[in-house]
Amino acid sequence: MNFFLVLTFLFFTGSLIGWGIEVLWRRFFSKNNPERKWLNPGFLTGPYLPLYGISLCVLFVLSFINVSFIETEWLQKLVLFMLMALCITAVEYIAGLIFIKGMKIKLWDYSHCWGNIKGIICPQYSFYWGILSALYYFLVHPQILDWLYWFTNHLSFCLVIGFFYGVFTMDLCYTFQISTKIRTFAAEQQIEVRYENLKAAIQKKNEELQERRHFIFQFHTGTRNFSESLKDAIAHTTQKK
Repeated sequence: MNFFLVLTFLFFTGSLIGWGIEVLWRRFFSKNNPERKWLNPGFLTGPYLPLYGISLCVLFVLSFINVSFIETEWLQKLVLFMLMALCITAVEYIAGLIFIKGMKIKLWDYSHCWGNIKGIICPQYSFYWGILSALYYFLVHPQILDWLYWFTNHLSFCLVIGFFYGVFTMDLCYTFQISTKIRTFAAEQQIEVRYENLKAAIQKKNEELQERRHFIFQFHTGTRNFSESLKDAIAHTTQKK
């Protein structure tokens, strides 16, 4: 099968699964959500997280690395999972750095975690990446070829994936319009905006004004001006450079 088609399918699958994982994590386990509300995670509006899609592609490629030079089988697996965790951590670091430097936006913040680097990566979450890598290797990777064979025998599913990428592209345009406003505001104030805190602050303000709480369009500010909403949320969502 065409390698690009394989990666396209994996990015689609990983983005959706990753979004589901993050929704459940934030709803039931995250300390940043003490009220246990359903939150829409990530940078984009729709039900997908590109970081997980890219990570699944990376895991797929790394799964074919030959570690047979290591004699002990369990040590082979351990080295492979550590390599996977490091590679995904590198992807996470690059993505976080691009948004901080280019957009003045901090998509996530690990500043409270031990050993963090610029609040973008930390050992704790690299460990979680290692666990997810092991789960992928034992539970997902053995099934991928079967999924791909099914995919090639049901080409009508291409319409679903095509629809996904169409919506995904429109979502990118919509979200970058919002991000441009945030970047302009951040540059004027010489701050970095914490993305998740900003969404939470807007939602909280909507509740205070008895306006509709949006799970999908979390930057919807109702009758309020978006720039004014940014100023209202500054104390909770920013960090001085």
